Amino acid sequence: MIGLWVFREKLRSFYARFDVFIDPLIRFCLGFLTFHMLNDSLGAMERLDNVLVELVLALICSVLPYGVMVFLAGVLLLAHVSSISLEMTLLVFLFLLFILILYFGLQPKDGVLLLLTPIFFHLRIPYAIPILVGLSCGLSSVAAVCCGVALFYVMQYIKQNIGTLSGDATLGMAEQLTQIVRTLFSNRLMGVMMAACAVGIVTVYLIRRLPINFSWAIAIVAGALAQLAVIFVGDFLFDVSVPMAQLMAGLILSLAIAAVYHFFVFAVDYTRTEYVQFEDDDYYYYVKAIPKIAVSLPDIKVQRFGDGQTDDGAYDE
Repeated sequence: MIGLWVFREKLRSFYARFDVFIDPLIRFCLGFLTFHMLNDSLGAMERLDNVLVELVLALICSVLPYGVMVFLAGVLLLAHVSSISLEMTLLVFLFLLFILILYFGLQPKDGVLLLLTPIFFHLRIPYAIPILVGLSCGLSSVAAVCCGVALFYVMQYIKQNIGTLSGDATLGMAEQLTQIVRTLFSNRLMGVMMAACAVGIVTVYLIRRLPINFSWAIAIVAGALAQLAVIFVGDFLFDVSVPMAQLMAGLILSLAIAAVYHFFVFAVDYTRTEYVQFEDDDYYYYVKAIPKIAVSLPDIKVQRFGDGQTDDGAYDE
């Protein structure tokens, strides 16, 4: 176990030294995953469905804020949809405009969740994002994740109905818009997954803030069970079926990801918990102090036995 703590401290030290290079690399990887997911899910416009385009856009995003990445992802999405259906393009544009007004005006820090949520769903580990958000963010992030879930299922709908959307010229624009909206809002699986994400975030957030030992670990398990319960209720009430093998594999992977995140972000030693009591003129204070786990990196010193000189130039008497 000590080896893991030492590895953790080495990673933290490495990031502290080279964060100016690591942060752009992270943005580049996230941007590439986002643009590749859009091209893989839709890919209707052949000129943009190219790895070179994905790399160029990701390189641009690596030196710019996350808000630019969200904007470029929205432009790429609209470009693909515009080559499929004018009506669908209008609906997607209104949805993105709603997101733009809501999050870049009120909660710009949650904009990255609009990218991460569809990526996690695309990778078939959707249950990880509510746990990670509940551990790291506040309750206001529920709306951002739910919008990300809706965006994923909108892309799924477009992908599954490309032929219908692009080839049905018998209906007028108003009728086709009505049909698309009715189909999207009747997607019970999307509603159940939005509810599962919302309940998971709230559960994790509330439990990890409790003044109890192992609150983060309990919150992770409770968040996974809460999402599982919502999916079972959705299956019972709305006949929404999720393949059991896919569900359990996704939950196990999500728990593993959350455990790794917990290890690197919130590692404390509950065995050395201290309780402090003090007062001032107006209040009594009862404080529970839990020390973080800190491991000193090994100090390696090389001794040259031939001349008695160490690696720092000093001589051993």
